[in-house]
Amino acid sequence: MGNKGYEDSRRDAADRALGMFTNISRRDVVVGGAAAGVVASGAPSFSQAAVSAGEQSATLYPPAKTGMRGSHPGSFEQAHLLRDGSLELGAARSTGETYDCVIVGGGLSGLAAAHFFLKRAGADARVLILENHDDFGGHAKRNEFTVDGRKVVLNGGTLNIESPQRYNRWARQILDDIGIDISRFEKVNADTSGLYKSYGLKGGFFLDKESWGNDKLVVSGKGGYGFSEDLIASIPFSDKARQDAVRLFSAKQPDYLADMSLAEKKQYLATTSYRDYLIGKVGVDEQVVWFLQSMGWGSFCVGADATPAFFAWMDGYPGFSSLHLGEAPKDLLADLPGGQHGRQQIDYKAIHFPDGNATLARLLVNGLIPDAVEGDSQEDMGLALVDYGKLDRKNQPARIRLSSIVVNVRHDGDPESASEAVVSYIKNQKLQSVRAKSVILACWHAVIPHIAPELPQEQGEALAYAIKAPLVYTNVALRNWRAFEKLGIARIESPSMFHQSVSLAESVDLGDLRHSRSPDQPVAVQLIKYANEPGLPKRDQHRIGRAKLLATSFETFERETRSQLARILSAGGFDPARDIAGITVNRWPHGYAYTYNSLQDPLEWVFTSSSGRPCVKARKPYGLIAIANSDAAASPHTDAAFGEAHRAVNEVLERLTYPFLDRT
Repeated sequence: MGNKGYEDSRRDAADRALGMFTNISRRDVVVGGAAAGVVASGAPSFSQAAVSAGEQSATLYPPAKTGMRGSHPGSFEQAHLLRDGSLELGAARSTGETYDCVIVGGGLSGLAAAHFFLKRAGADARVLILENHDDFGGHAKRNEFTVDGRKVVLNGGTLNIESPQRYNRWARQILDDIGIDISRFEKVNADTSGLYKSYGLKGGFFLDKESWGNDKLVVSGKGGYGFSEDLIASIPFSDKARQDAVRLFSAKQPDYLADMSLAEKKQYLATTSYRDYLIGKVGVDEQVVWFLQSMGWGSFCVGADATPAFFAWMDGYPGFSSLHLGEAPKDLLADLPGGQHGRQQIDYKAIHFPDGNATLARLLVNGLIPDAVEGDSQEDMGLALVDYGKLDRKNQPARIRLSSIVVNVRHDGDPESASEAVVSYIKNQKLQSVRAKSVILACWHAVIPHIAPELPQEQGEALAYAIKAPLVYTNVALRNWRAFEKLGIARIESPSMFHQSVSLAESVDLGDLRHSRSPDQPVAVQLIKYANEPGLPKRDQHRIGRAKLLATSFETFERETRSQLARILSAGGFDPARDIAGITVNRWPHGYAYTYNSLQDPLEWVFTSSSGRPCVKARKPYGLIAIANSDAAASPHTDAAFGEAHRAVNEVLERLTYPFLDRT
């Protein structure tokens, strides 16, 4: 056998050991096969849909699809052709439909815009939502698995109702309108949330052999960020790195910026990355910085190399205790329209449902099209079926048309005087158009200049500024979590591996959807990949990360996922070929909304509500068109998306006159 044949044979053997040839993770194959919904016109009722396992393919029910999800194949390719100028549009076939409002984008902001519009305009108004994905919710997606007869659910994107006490008026109104009761949810889950702690599970780090010479799992201690003297002693630090780690996490440190005034210190921290501060001023060894490079990932999708040290101080990271900066002001960043970074502080609580904010999306759809969703309460959403065949029917106030990529929005005449706009979209490879008395673009800012070329050049440039942050949530259904219990760990940071974190799904219940109570029961594990390119400015990291995500196949994701779990958990008896029941990769090349960063952006964009911020210029209404999305607030938070939806609805209603319109 030649070298190539030998290497191929070794690769095949390694893949078999990982379980690469099992059929459970093949794209769009159901795990367990339980019936979950319908899509065809004239679809059966809920009672008919709830047939026995195996009678209906989960490919008809988007939340149960596995393989490559998020920005899945078929949801973006034509938009990329439009961007590149290579999409030949031709003449669109009119459907003959006219709507009071056409909303481009069926994410949380688009669904909220439909909610606000119908609430103001009344039951006689008609709204159409055009969504490019095969499911509603935008980033608020739901992943479902059925493993050994048990339903396992996890968020495929947007997770938290973060700092609900700080929600704007309109976001709070949405929560009230759709029946979100946070207190009731917290009361039910008061005991559930401590499940892993009751088993003694902790967080920790996985030191990969590529970075440290050998693979090693270390469990966190009780000190700051999990660093105790015992943990530091167990890490294969160099002598200098060990001394630096002890010093960094010590309560007694020198003032590393002693030659600066208080104002100068804060200016320096706002314009210097946390990494540069640690290395340049604190003098910390690279090995120690390895453990802190995740600073910023969860908020900005870039790490300590591209996140201001000021935010590290605000979030309580080490290295600032002796700088005499005073108390970190809780409200300094929390309520700014340009970022809301302060939400990350630990005293602002966040709650989430098992599927994250997909529960909010389902409840919004329930309000728009009541008979499309089984059940009404937040608890019902745990196991509720969605009848996708009822989302786009005639003679209902709201319609949601999925797998419809909008490629052009234009006024029928002068934008200042036009009474209608024409919205063209591609569905089933056919170019179609509808007419609209108003249009709300609740899609990503980056695509708007391409689909609405009428917009002024300055506004188009402002829209293009919002480079969204790419990331991936890889959700894995496991037949049990015995390996986690044996190793005493629930969450693992792996900063230099393919996925930077691995964690058991947080233990929360929602109605009859019950989280695993025993390590012998199925559970979901989430691996997160921040597609960054350390060493470059934030916006450049986002661009490169997006390109890499789009070029990475599901096969690569699957192989890397299985390998990483095997390396981390094998000492606990984990076998990827035996224990993995399904894999869903939620790929978001356009993920978090761009938030302003004082390393590259002007300070006033970060720390004030400056009208000069690109997001303010970008969201201006134009003729019959208004813009609603989280990009418009330069904030990834759900309440920002809701608030922008309300603003956009008000703007389009200013141009509309209906006898039934509530002007209050």
